[in-house]
Amino acid sequence: MTGKNGLTYADAGVDIDAGNTLVERIKPAAKRTARPGVMAGLGGFGALFDLKGAGYTDPILVAATDGVGTKLRIAIDTGNVDTIGVDLVAMCVNDLVCQGAEPLFFLDYFATGKLELDQATRIIEGIAAGCAASGCALIGGETAEMPGMYHDGDFDLAGFAVGAMERGSDLPSGVQEGDVLLGLASDGVHSNGYSLVRRVVELSGLSWDDQAPFADATLGTALLAPTRLYVTQALAAVRAGGVHALAHITGGGLTENLPRVLPDGLGARIDLGAWDLPPVFRWLAETGGMAEAELLKTFNAGIGMVLVVESGRAAELTALLSDAGETVHQLGAVVAGEGVGYTGALL
Repeated sequence: MTGKNGLTYADAGVDIDAGNTLVERIKPAAKRTARPGVMAGLGGFGALFDLKGAGYTDPILVAATDGVGTKLRIAIDTGNVDTIGVDLVAMCVNDLVCQGAEPLFFLDYFATGKLELDQATRIIEGIAAGCAASGCALIGGETAEMPGMYHDGDFDLAGFAVGAMERGSDLPSGVQEGDVLLGLASDGVHSNGYSLVRRVVELSGLSWDDQAPFADATLGTALLAPTRLYVTQALAAVRAGGVHALAHITGGGLTENLPRVLPDGLGARIDLGAWDLPPVFRWLAETGGMAEAELLKTFNAGIGMVLVVESGRAAELTALLSDAGETVHQLGAVVAGEGVGYTGALL
């Protein structure tokens, strides 16, 4: 080497030292998510996981990946990034449990134009919190600093979860006419439909710092309520027996997601009077002049997960889920036909 003082990576906008510092900062949070099967901590070229160590004898792996959509825009604009990582985890692990799988480990991808250590630490600590709450180990990830790709302060997130189940225990399985639909209450809008949410906020003339018309919080804070994690509760119900299918109610709402777990020739009938529409959805619908059908195929409308259960086990499973902290609504039943039919009204 000649000792020239030429350009460096830092001159181009990438701070490798900051990335290394972030890894050290988040190691304690990742360590708190450790579970049986984890074989190594952060820092390697790959993450190792021992399925036998996790207690499986003949496992089938299940994988899921997702993001949180334009909800990120609200987190960025308000600076409230502490729970967006919970959303990221929930969007992945809630999908895994619908296949009958136990989430085992999680990896995240965090990309930004310029790495801000405090912001990144808060985001990844939120991811770790979501992992810990769902029994899933945070065993790796990628932090990408990409100048010129993102505006100042912007970032993007993606999540990747892997779960397992014993061979032959996959869901859906055994769904039949007469099965009962148990709906688990959501904690708000969760992580879908935010392009429409942001459009409604524009129409309302409110800012993120204004009082939310539907909650005792600012509008930004209320709309950032994190996606509910259903993993441990849903798995407990599955293990108790009588659960034939689960549907995570995300983009497409009840209208599009419930048919995904029903076999050909079977549909669902839902009584819209079985639960009260949460205030956030009523405000969105009224402010946006939204039709009920649009609400039901865009948002979760207050139901974040649906369990399709054997009719004779519905009362027992309702009690189990209620004891686990869920608000359970008996929505209706599986019927002959196709698609989802509704009776009653939400609006």
